[in-house]
Amino acid sequence: MPQPLTSVNDFVVKFANVNGSGSASANALFAKSILRMGIPASSRNIFPSNIQGLPTWYEVRISESGHLGRRGGVDMMVAMNPETWDEDLAEIEPGGYLFYDSTKPLPPSKFRDDISVIGAPLTAICNNEYTDARQRQLFKNIIYLGALSALLNIDVAAIEKLIGEQFRGRDTLIKPNLHALQLGRDWALAEHDCPIGLHLARTDKVGDRIFMNGNDAAALGCVFGGATVAAWYPITPSSSLAEAFAAHCNRYRRDPETKKKRFAIIQAEDELASIGIVIGAAWNGARAFTATAGPGISLMQEFIGLAYFAEIPAVIFDVQRGSPSTGMPTRTQQADVLSAAFASHGDTKHVLLFPEDPRESFAFAAEALDLADRLQTPIFVMMDLDIGMNDWLVEPLEWNENRRYDRGKVMTAEMLEAGVEFGRYLDVDGDGIPYRTYPGTHPTRGAFFTRGTSKDRYARYSEEGPDYVDNMQRLLRKFETAKRLVPRPVKRAAHEPTRYGALYFGSTAPAMIEALEALEERGIHLDTMRIRAYPFHDDVLDFVAGHEKVFVVEQNRDAQLRTLLIGEGDIDPARLVPILHYDGTPITARFIVKAIADMLAVVTLAPLKKALPRSSTSYAPSPSLPRVRQDGGG
Repeated sequence: MPQPLTSVNDFVVKFANVNGSGSASANALFAKSILRMGIPASSRNIFPSNIQGLPTWYEVRISESGHLGRRGGVDMMVAMNPETWDEDLAEIEPGGYLFYDSTKPLPPSKFRDDISVIGAPLTAICNNEYTDARQRQLFKNIIYLGALSALLNIDVAAIEKLIGEQFRGRDTLIKPNLHALQLGRDWALAEHDCPIGLHLARTDKVGDRIFMNGNDAAALGCVFGGATVAAWYPITPSSSLAEAFAAHCNRYRRDPETKKKRFAIIQAEDELASIGIVIGAAWNGARAFTATAGPGISLMQEFIGLAYFAEIPAVIFDVQRGSPSTGMPTRTQQADVLSAAFASHGDTKHVLLFPEDPRESFAFAAEALDLADRLQTPIFVMMDLDIGMNDWLVEPLEWNENRRYDRGKVMTAEMLEAGVEFGRYLDVDGDGIPYRTYPGTHPTRGAFFTRGTSKDRYARYSEEGPDYVDNMQRLLRKFETAKRLVPRPVKRAAHEPTRYGALYFGSTAPAMIEALEALEERGIHLDTMRIRAYPFHDDVLDFVAGHEKVFVVEQNRDAQLRTLLIGEGDIDPARLVPILHYDGTPITARFIVKAIADMLAVVTLAPLKKALPRSSTSYAPSPSLPRVRQDGGG
């Protein structure tokens, strides 16, 4: 048997529970108490799309060094679901720990001989202490939290304070929860030498960082960015973005004297109606957005095309999930890239923004509202479930109080009165962006009829070929202008000269950063670039041209970002090597390291292979176009 793992402030704990058991609250207390000890941590909730009864997991990465993406592998499994016992057991690292409810004895065949087993009679403790069935279920979670606090050396005062905060206003619940916490702690202290090899020590590495999810951050960014209208239809995992916007507006968008609302939030009858409301509000001059997921984008196609062709601002938050069709509603992917970039029929190209975390979701939300007005077109903010619904440890949000909204080219009554020529689709300076007017700007001048049919430069109906071509070419010029306005990519040079590079985007970032460090330790050096927007800045194509091979890391099956790069940059496909992870869980550093190292055939990563799930496969079907895919977890 290998030696039990020993580590201070650097390990992974995973909770295996049943959806609807009330475990989410206790597990969140676990993660937050670690942060209160000054130790960086990140959490990821993996839950089913039904209401109750199916397996759910909650993974907490503890990393004093600050690596907060998924690492891969589990050092301690808190196994509370008999239905997933075998797969949960298989995830534990050799030398790791299994914590489980030992009230009902299990045969030796149900365990592994290369891990340490800690059995706690949780159900027995609950049955002795409580008579109500629901109380037994709920307090069992707090009891195991108490046991873990002793085993891992969590500051119990931090948990007690969090319980007080959680039940503020419902004070009668505080004492029973503190009692249950102590029951578990007393049992662990009496039965085990505490702490075990994996444990925590208070430090000061969290600083002033905050713990928040991307949907809440994006909603707040919309408030700061000037949005006053939101229309949406409920869909996982984007619903909480609209709900958060409503909460923030109720706090910040009411008249200070009359308390009258200065916003409109509409739950429409479907996704098509919601984007229609957004377009109507934006045409009237409001800043408006909708929040949805992949299926919603599919349903919005017709109106998205109208906004593109009639040139009306709109912001669309796509919180991507498992696809296609209903897919995996509560799993994460980056699989809407192509459907968003070319949403609607015909020749369309849309601007996409790729935030890497909640902090950038806040910033890009406000940026998207500016870009929509400046470019007079739909702007997609391409988040995903991992960013949107999971809590991330990020730097505090920042806002420049001197910032002014960019409303773009708006023809005023004064300009019209002075005789400035107005053509709604007239390009006066070569950037492809025409002037627009708000309805009612002038009693006799500046009016236009918004239509989804072809028109000339003055918004007059026309099906003449030259007029249509003139308009479509101008839209391409506008898309070219967008390259200069969208967030630029972020480049990182390797510590040593290299012929190889890597491109990545969005929530892949934290795992990618950790993977790069691990690769460098093995003698593999990569220049990298994080893409933050489409259309691609010229820097992206220059980066590809400057390397012999470039790995493109993304979380979808069909290498969608790679496809965009090949099409936009006329790039030889053999130069771009896809690294693809698409099982619905967030990508791990170990998966990236193994995929790239195997591809380059530089080192053998035996320790990493042990941490890969047994259902994982990676292969290169063609020497001329190597591909690394993942069909399982990781």
